[in-house]
Amino acid sequence: MNKDTIFATGLLAAIALTGSAAIAQEDCAERGALDVMFCDANGDLVADAPTDASKLQDPSTLVFAYTPVEDPAIYEDIWTPFIDHLENVTGKDVQFFAVQSNSAEVEAMRSGRLHIAGFSTGPTPFAVNLAGVEPFAIMGADDGQFGYKLQVYTQADSDIKEMADLKGKRVAHTSPTSNSGNQAPRALFPDLGVVPDQDYEVTYSGSHDQSMLGVVAGDYDAAPVASEVVDRMAERGLYEPADVRIVWESDPFPTTSYGVAHDLTPELKDKIKEAFFSFDFEGTALGDEFAGVSKFVPITYKDQWAVIRQIQSANGVEYTPQGLAAE
Repeated sequence: MNKDTIFATGLLAAIALTGSAAIAQEDCAERGALDVMFCDANGDLVADAPTDASKLQDPSTLVFAYTPVEDPAIYEDIWTPFIDHLENVTGKDVQFFAVQSNSAEVEAMRSGRLHIAGFSTGPTPFAVNLAGVEPFAIMGADDGQFGYKLQVYTQADSDIKEMADLKGKRVAHTSPTSNSGNQAPRALFPDLGVVPDQDYEVTYSGSHDQSMLGVVAGDYDAAPVASEVVDRMAERGLYEPADVRIVWESDPFPTTSYGVAHDLTPELKDKIKEAFFSFDFEGTALGDEFAGVSKFVPITYKDQWAVIRQIQSANGVEYTPQGLAAE
């Protein structure tokens, strides 16, 4: 049994354990794609807060997680200035929780072990629909602009000059739920003259980092990756930009969403949002890590993730534990 099957099993178990909550929500008239334990009476596509005040959470210690990365220990240090700020604003202790997969992160939020989290672009709809996450922020620039591009990289001396040249090649996608690493390529590439799995061999690398390093090493002929990830890799000296080149890039997509558990008290949610929107990136490790970012920008899942939902719908994605962990 691989790790993704294990996480899917764990999430299914978490769903089973919340059966009583699901039963309590059976009279919910509006829920859309949300799991049966949630309601969406106002039509904003995210879970409503419990109407029963006794079911609202106000924990003494808040648990925060950032999307799965290659080296969680490094990112724990990078997030320390923000966590300190979050503690000051909320008056709560805050614990950083290193997650190993998107499935594990969603499961932790659904089971109540996680209160605040950053979810990657593709997994965000799973977090919303399976775990009741309320996305409210994204990293952006001073002018409020945000986003990243899907870029297709190959070796600098490769014979791949345009997308149609990927035919017959070995191409690294990251993971099935990744937007730029899999979902967007499957939805967009056919119009560019190449169909994944049909015109070229898809190999899942596991992450954008591994896809890029595999292209550099010649393990893969090309790879679709997120621009923000490869930019940070270049800044760290993890690869030499002169060794690769871009074959094609998309219009911008939203980056990691930051959200809270739907069942936190309104007062605590307001404090958490205040902490995000008042945080100053300048001179911090977080600001150094995310070049071009200066603040958290308000977003809504309904508006900013519309294009992502469209891409996932085109790929037949279903917001289930099996869909999330379909590695």
